Amino acid sequence: MGSPFSIIFYADDSLKASLLARQSFDLVDSFVLIFSDYIDSSELSKLSATAGSKTAATSVSPAMFDMMLLAKKAFDKSEGAFDITIGPLSKFWRKCRKTKQFPTDEQVKSVQKLIGFNKLILDTIHKKVTLIQPCMKLDLGGIAQGYIAQKIIDFLYSQQISRALVNASGDIVVSGAPPGLKGWSVGVNLPESTDELLPETLTLQHKAITTSGDAYQFMEHNGKRYSHIIDPHTGYGVTYLRNVTAIANDGVTADWLATACSILSVKKALKLALQLGAEILIGEIKNGKLIFYSTKGFNSYWKQ
Repeated sequence: MGSPFSIIFYADDSLKASLLARQSFDLVDSFVLIFSDYIDSSELSKLSATAGSKTAATSVSPAMFDMMLLAKKAFDKSEGAFDITIGPLSKFWRKCRKTKQFPTDEQVKSVQKLIGFNKLILDTIHKKVTLIQPCMKLDLGGIAQGYIAQKIIDFLYSQQISRALVNASGDIVVSGAPPGLKGWSVGVNLPESTDELLPETLTLQHKAITTSGDAYQFMEHNGKRYSHIIDPHTGYGVTYLRNVTAIANDGVTADWLATACSILSVKKALKLALQLGAEILIGEIKNGKLIFYSTKGFNSYWKQ
């Protein structure tokens, strides 16, 4: 899916470890062929190609339908801040960043008309999906990596591997702590920095963590910095200078929650995290000053 993917785990036999590593990456590849929008032959690309078709609804794989249901839950819980139908806007803004041409309001609104979860119909009885709007395009970038990382941790558990870390380009899921340690040590980027970390690290086990920000992808116009994280309600990238780190019990929740909380107001973001039983840390630059907001339980993860 255009991102690095790494797996670390502890086993008592090198041959077993080698076999499980190969099986894990084979499983990753199988999910990529379902969820990637970088591959024209992927199931996701084929599903998006049916948008607006007058033919019957499209039958999808169990993994894809599972993803659709999870995405629907994320959409509802986030009040529409997280929306996998954002694809046309994602592609549009990617082109704008590449050409360095800032669009007009009319151009943005024209593309924005192509999105909306109400234009995606899920048939839970027959496991079929219908995209009713022509030119719709699904984008699973804010949820699929966490899903895949969690599936690998679950697979390793099923093979009696209980100490593992899976990193899908920053979407991290961990099981038990490495031998002799209290947990896996995870660093957090400073807002707007690609290589600078906060001085403290987090200690995690049996958790998932994702940090979302715009340090790598953004566009500047008239003194404003527009993130690659797009607000579906406006059609524009958010202008907060913000990093959001989400800790949850599973990779899917941590992944989409970090994205949603990059769009929502701080107050709504903190409230959403509490509703989900998750913890978040928001680092935001205001008037040149770095300000942090967090749920009460987040501090318990900082390494003592």
